[in-house]
Amino acid sequence: MKQSQRGITLIGFVLMMCVVGFFAYVAMKLVPVYSEYMGVVKSMNQLLTEPGIASKDISEIRQLLNVKFDIQYVDDAMIPPQNIQLKKQSGAASLRIFYDKRIDFIYNIDLLISFDKTVNLSGTGAAAE
Repeated sequence: MKQSQRGITLIGFVLMMCVVGFFAYVAMKLVPVYSEYMGVVKSMNQLLTEPGIASKDISEIRQLLNVKFDIQYVDDAMIPPQNIQLKKQSGAASLRIFYDKRIDFIYNIDLLISFDKTVNLSGTGAAAE
């Protein structure tokens, strides 16, 4: 009678756990950053509901964004004021926010993530670039 065993060896299990652990570590580092970015996008989209937002100047828009960032748990210190730009051309206004986020990863390896979002304030809906 031939008996066959099924399953994974201890070495195979340890290797599999190392791979799973590595991807779990990457997810633990990246999920909060992308969650914060989703807060930035949501704050920008909420500006579309503000009356007369296209006619406001950049300082008023920055103040409105800071209030919305607080509601969305976005650290407004990570987005310098010069990275919030208002562009007006031929009666159309668009708001652009761009920033980089550096994350300590392993020892002397860092992850650099660049975010760039543009919202058309004059029309309905958002345009991403």
